[in-house]
Amino acid sequence: MDPTQYRDAVVANRREHGFDVVDETTDGFDPLWRTREIDDSIGEVAVLATLVDAGEVDAGDTDASGIGAETLVETAESFRDVLADRIDARPGRADGGEVPTPIGYVTYVTADPDASLLDAMSGFTVARRRTNVFPLVYDCKAERLHRHEVPRLKGRGIYRRQADDAERLFDV
Repeated sequence: MDPTQYRDAVVANRREHGFDVVDETTDGFDPLWRTREIDDSIGEVAVLATLVDAGEVDAGDTDASGIGAETLVETAESFRDVLADRIDARPGRADGGEVPTPIGYVTYVTADPDASLLDAMSGFTVARRRTNVFPLVYDCKAERLHRHEVPRLKGRGIYRRQADDAERLFDV
C-alpha cells in the first residue's frame, strides 16, 4: 500500500469513528483530527491525531524512507505542544469544568522502518506535562501498524485506550 492509499483509508476511518477535522493553524501538522469521548476506565478524554509522511520531515540519521529516530522524537514532542495548547489541562479550571485526559497520536507513514525507528517509538516517554502522546509507525511495505504494547501492571488504562484508538483509526 502506498502512503496516499493509507492516508485515504485513515481519513475514511476517522469519519466512521467521529473524529472531526481541526481547521485552525496546527503548527505544521496537517491533517489534524480530534474527538472527545467518555472512556469507561479513564473518564473523559480529548484526542488529537495526525499522520506524518516520510517526505514531510527532515532527518539526519534516517531509515530507508527518510524518517530518523531523532526526528520521530522531535516531531512527537512538537505534537505534544500542539496537544497541550488545544486541551485545557490545568487542574481547578475557573469554569469548574472537568478536565479531560489529553491523548495524542502522531503516526509516521513509512516503508520498511528500521529497528532504531521502532525502538525510538516504543521508548518514547508517553506521559509528560499532563499529556499522553503516542508515536505510532505504519509500515506501508508490510501493511502493519506498530503501536505501544499494553503493560501488564500500572497504567493500563491509557495504553489500552491507545491500542483501541490505533486499531479503529490507524490499522487498515
